[in-house]
Amino acid sequence: MPRLLLGLGNPGPEYRATRHNVGFLVLEEVARRRGLAFDREECGARTALGSAAPAAEADSAVRLVLPQTFMNRSGHSARCLVELYGYAPQEILVVYDEVALPLGRLRIRRSGSPAGHRGIESILQSLRTDEVPRLRCGVAPEAGPPAGEELADFVLSPFEEGEREAVAAMVARAADACECWLVEGVDVAMTRFNG
Repeated sequence: MPRLLLGLGNPGPEYRATRHNVGFLVLEEVARRRGLAFDREECGARTALGSAAPAAEADSAVRLVLPQTFMNRSGHSARCLVELYGYAPQEILVVYDEVALPLGRLRIRRSGSPAGHRGIESILQSLRTDEVPRLRCGVAPEAGPPAGEELADFVLSPFEEGEREAVAAMVARAADACECWLVEGVDVAMTRFNG
């Protein structure tokens, strides 16, 4: 069965370029590389299914998922797809933004707490386990979020003009990490991308 890549973000053009939508950007890059389209609607999400990998890499088949329920309710789509297709938590990789990491830094973990991120919190609660692999993509400036700015306002703001090149590089590297996870597993991905 294809493994599941689930990107977190908010639907709608007004959110597209925001820090909170990095998960969507990464999955869109994976889809572009594999020649896949988000042409299915299921479980409150846009999904893409398939693989452009050679037959010898059949284990790299993937279902890409962009929940359309807004960030804080992402668990609805995750649970629905788990119930529909029988995914084990270890067969899912959740990709999302992380304000505790500087822009461009990646962290892959096989499990853990949500650390205050409402999207991953919704998924862990809905799946009733914290044993869900995740790829956290740093979105904060080196100095951290601006002082005095509400965290919600910060993550819902677009990247600054001077950050866009770093964002594009991070999205490409995060897509590489997703491909590594699909083909070589979480341990190899952690070793290669957590540096």
